[in-house]
Amino acid sequence: MTFWEYLGDHRQHLFTDACRHAAAVFTCTVAAAVLGVLVGAAVHRSARAGGLAAAAGPSLSAVPALAVFGLLVPVVGLGLPPTVLALTLCGLLPIARSAVVGLRGIDPALVDAAGGVGLSRPARLVRVELPLAWPSVLAGMRAATRLLTGVAAVAACVSGPGLGNPILRGITSPDSGDALPQVLAGTLGTVVLALLFDAAYVLVGRLTVPGGTRA
Repeated sequence: MTFWEYLGDHRQHLFTDACRHAAAVFTCTVAAAVLGVLVGAAVHRSARAGGLAAAAGPSLSAVPALAVFGLLVPVVGLGLPPTVLALTLCGLLPIARSAVVGLRGIDPALVDAAGGVGLSRPARLVRVELPLAWPSVLAGMRAATRLLTGVAAVAACVSGPGLGNPILRGITSPDSGDALPQVLAGTLGTVVLALLFDAAYVLVGRLTVPGGTRA
């Protein structure tokens, strides 16, 4: 079976897998962004905690995604739970690091001026600091989404949803006539999703960052 024949025969299944893949990545990126910004806001004023958060992302990114799934399966089982937890954890650290960098890069004079007009510390954080740190946070979300799009394909190893399933079927059945088309379809589909997400971030950056600066 050729690649194009496989696409024609399985386009509905592939579309369903792509939608589930995209939904998992989007949902977990949003969850990681909320948690990451909260962590960044909590620790950026502390030199030790902020430095630890900034250094933890690159260090822990060396942990293989398959190992993360392997650690979660005995605790939460197979399927969607380990997928959501693993993706959220993988996306949390890059976003938290970007939030710390963004919040620390704000001119202290602007924060002091906001305090001078009567804004409380929570109000300064919400109305002044987070909007100014948004480009950095958006860049962290963009990097995390790229990472999670690839990691989500590995979730097929723990019965997770997404385009990793045709890849896994092709790898585990190398003698079947459609093994290569399955792997190609899942791989190319993952790449296309990553490009679409990246394009969406460019658009969001143009709409939300002053001057149309990209994330």
